[in-house]
Amino acid sequence: MTLHALILCTHNSARSVLAEGMLGHLAARLGKDVKAHSAGSAPSGRINPFALEALRNAGVDTAAFRSKSWDEFSRDGAPALAIVITVCDSAAAEPCPVFFGAKDGKHGQPVKVHWGYPDPSNAEGGDDGKRRAFDLTRQALGYRMLQLLALPLETMDRAALQSALVEIGRS
Repeated sequence: MTLHALILCTHNSARSVLAEGMLGHLAARLGKDVKAHSAGSAPSGRINPFALEALRNAGVDTAAFRSKSWDEFSRDGAPALAIVITVCDSAAAEPCPVFFGAKDGKHGQPVKVHWGYPDPSNAEGGDDGKRRAFDLTRQALGYRMLQLLALPLETMDRAALQSALVEIGRS
């Protein structure tokens, strides 16, 4: 059964897209049955071009990416989410909508965790500074996604998954 993970950020234009791209890319490369999604509470409607560039430079196919609302994941027919990760401080402080968890009986409501990152869009140093910031953020998120994918996801109960994800967030 596919494990669906949703990564949230306010505008769904930078950090959440970087995380979605890296999780999906790494899961495919490692043969893991994990599907990454991203969304925002107030989506901008566009993805930051530096985010797309950082992902493409890492070999990630960005053709299907789009900025979207988290509302898409609380509607009928939305994927059953096992994990919801917020990656920016403003999204962590917002009340999350109700998401319905995996129907395997093990997860119920999805595990929610916050892995905060500064907004690379605010980096100084012009375009070169932004490129560096986006690439460093992509690398940091990629490292955490590798740690997530190394977990025995198929056998973990909700409490163990929550604890492991919080620990990854501390690393």
